[in-house]
Amino acid sequence: MSLNIWHPFTQHGLGEPIPEIARAEGAALYKADGTKIIDAISSWWVQTHGHCHPKIVSAIQEQSAQLDQIIFAGWTHQPARELAEGLADFLPRSLDHIFFSDSGSTAVEVALKMALGYWHHRGEARQKILVMEHSYHGDTIGAMSVGARGVFNQAYAPLLFDVGTIDFPEAAAEQAALDQLAAFCKDSDSPPAALIVEPLILGAGGMKIYSPAVLREMAAICRAHDVLFIADEVMTGWGRTGTIFACEQAGVEPDILCMAKGLTGGVIPLAVTAAKDALYQAHFSEDRARMFFHSSSFTANPIACAAANANLAIWRDEPVQERIDIIAAAHQAFADRLQRRASVSGLRQCGTILALEINDGAGDYMSSIGPELLRFFRDHNVLLRPLGNTIYIMPPYCITCEELESIYRVIEEAIDRFGTS
Repeated sequence: MSLNIWHPFTQHGLGEPIPEIARAEGAALYKADGTKIIDAISSWWVQTHGHCHPKIVSAIQEQSAQLDQIIFAGWTHQPARELAEGLADFLPRSLDHIFFSDSGSTAVEVALKMALGYWHHRGEARQKILVMEHSYHGDTIGAMSVGARGVFNQAYAPLLFDVGTIDFPEAAAEQAALDQLAAFCKDSDSPPAALIVEPLILGAGGMKIYSPAVLREMAAICRAHDVLFIADEVMTGWGRTGTIFACEQAGVEPDILCMAKGLTGGVIPLAVTAAKDALYQAHFSEDRARMFFHSSSFTANPIACAAANANLAIWRDEPVQERIDIIAAAHQAFADRLQRRASVSGLRQCGTILALEINDGAGDYMSSIGPELLRFFRDHNVLLRPLGNTIYIMPPYCITCEELESIYRVIEEAIDRFGTS
């Protein structure tokens, strides 16, 4: 007898097949019979340099034979120190403290606790967190609380804390969202602790894109009113938007920055929450009750840190930015190809991410076409996972032009089959 596996974001009642993958290499996944599947979404947005990159594999093998795990409360190790030194070359200089955790959700939880702890230890009653409409920041309680309310979390509503929500800054309506943010920040009766955003593009909320100018203005409003600015770069970080971090395009240095996914090249779980010195100093004391109360058993796991160090080496030694630019150019050419199709709307691109809606301009996660599209792409040996009627591509940077063209052709076939004029 074997136990039944309960898969994430899967409605087993639909009886859909769940293919088994035997191995992976580059931008390809392989079934046991050798069938190749092109990984068009980086295995849920995590893979950056491709599956089983030799440098990352080697780093994991070497580290696992030397030091596999050690408590990080009151102890340290060389891979973590090396990663802290290496990240200094990639992060804004003002983010001079890093806290390790396990995933994007926990990186966000850490950020929220840092922000609330900062104001608590300063003796100021600031508990309100501001968020952006349609946001998604993870599936733990704090992360769900700062995400959009709806199908993702309606069953857990009693557990979630209240937040202040600003409108998504739609094109031609950006000022309204900025005015809402300013109004929240000026509220002397309930001054906010922090604003948390996904910079430039919202992921699970429908791949919605807004401009660097809006991001820059949001950060400026927060700074003017002494509200902490948290950038959730879990998905956007490590090249997805065309730069290593999306905030770079707006010239923004957040007070707190969350990263995960691509931190290890997408191979093994590890997350970092980077913070400015003021947040660290608010917790720094001879009073043990002021310490930052957060950890997990695998904080700064040496094997994960070794993988992250290999990722940084790849960024330093290989033409990663050139690969990103090639993907961005190919996406643009494909978008041009789709412009005249009546059943396609909302064509948009942000770096290596291309998104569109089929049939209906309003993206809907629960759209009935979603499962049909998912089945169609699976049957055509391409790993694409639409967000309802929103189709998006987010490939690993090692993908070839031929593999990209295969993805584009399958999407065109899906438009021909499911699109309506």
